[in-house]
Amino acid sequence: MTNYILECCVDSVESALAAKEGGADRLELCAALMIGGISPGLALFEQVKTCCGLPVRVLLRPRFGDFLYTAYEFQILKREVALFREAGAEGVVIGCLQEDGNLDMQQMRELMAQAGDMKVTLHRAFDVCADPIKAYEQARELGIDTILTSGQKRECLLGLPLLQQLCELQKETGTPRIMAGAGVTPEVIRSLRAQTDITSYHLSAKRVVDSGMQYRKEDVPMGLPIMDEYSIFRTDSRIVAEAKKALLEK
Repeated sequence: MTNYILECCVDSVESALAAKEGGADRLELCAALMIGGISPGLALFEQVKTCCGLPVRVLLRPRFGDFLYTAYEFQILKREVALFREAGAEGVVIGCLQEDGNLDMQQMRELMAQAGDMKVTLHRAFDVCADPIKAYEQARELGIDTILTSGQKRECLLGLPLLQQLCELQKETGTPRIMAGAGVTPEVIRSLRAQTDITSYHLSAKRVVDSGMQYRKEDVPMGLPIMDEYSIFRTDSRIVAEAKKALLEK
């Protein structure tokens, strides 16, 4: 029987519970999903782990933006890997690049050493690397379990040719496992299942929830002016359930 995985990316306990209700197999936990995700706090991880009981892989990213890290940022990453290993995370989601767009193998080896027996996903730093085939083989060399990728495109359906090529590489040894992400919906899962051998999918399944605030001060943004302070993004269990159905269809 094929071992399918539906991973839901969440940044709150509420979203984690909705993902579980919808049938997610695993969570990727982050903070600030609206900006692509950054490292979450330990308290959030502990609450999610206690409330949900699903395997949790923790996204570790010290800031928004590229994956070329300063010495200080890298030390933070190393410490976070150790902290979440000690806290009982099933895995971590990491990635470091050099200026030339190649994986920073020295940094990656140090992070892998800190990870110990945890599973490791190479996140979408892979999607902005210079040579994805080389990066796939390097990830295999490092012992990385999974690569989260859109096929180096804005959305994974657009990255279909590279995803198909990566699936052929996966057939050689079975790892790293390709996990399709970016723009994943139930319909996209059906399409990719028909055209590839991908068995792992990553989605946020989010919807916009209106804030419970009755008093609202306008024109005082807390962050980017384009973001509505009174709109909250939450995982929708119904979307997750439909995605799980699409994944298991004969």
